[in-house]
Amino acid sequence: MPKYVIEREIPGAGKLSGEELKAISQTSCGVLSNMGPQIQWIHSYVTGDKIYCVYFAANEELVREHAKQGGFPANAVNQVTAIIDPATAE
Repeated sequence: MPKYVIEREIPGAGKLSGEELKAISQTSCGVLSNMGPQIQWIHSYVTGDKIYCVYFAANEELVREHAKQGGFPANAVNQVTAIIDPATAE
């Protein structure tokens, strides 16, 4: 299944409390549960004003539908075409 990185612009994201992040996560998981196995959240990176989420999904439309149903922005949705790391240089 393709992997996607979603950029969500959320002002003040880096200052969200643990409880606020938990609530966001619960909302996301509830939507995913209703959408079925064709989309899966892997993890997210919270930064100052953005959250970067990594998902497996059958297609980009599912990623955007998840955002719509959850009330989350999906400012950019990019399919991962390769993964590199320091071992790639060897």
